[in-house]
Amino acid sequence: MATAKGGATGVKKGKKPHKNKPTSKKYSHYAIENDSIKRKLKHCPRCGAGVFLANHKTRLSCGKCYYTEFLEKK
Repeated sequence: MATAKGGATGVKKGKKPHKNKPTSKKYSHYAIENDSIKRKLKHCPRCGAGVFLANHKTRLSCGKCYYTEFLEKK
């Protein structure tokens, strides 16, 4: 019995089965408190409520419009 080239004959050697990831990164930006959703990060004042500011060591910055807020030194 000969197998044809290119046909699916089973699991390929060395290939791992696909696993679904439990959560997406976007869900880590929100918290549920008392049956309401709270945002953990600050939103960009220029872009609006859909764009979060990235939290760096010395600043908060928007990746879309490059708005930057510098944090106070302690």
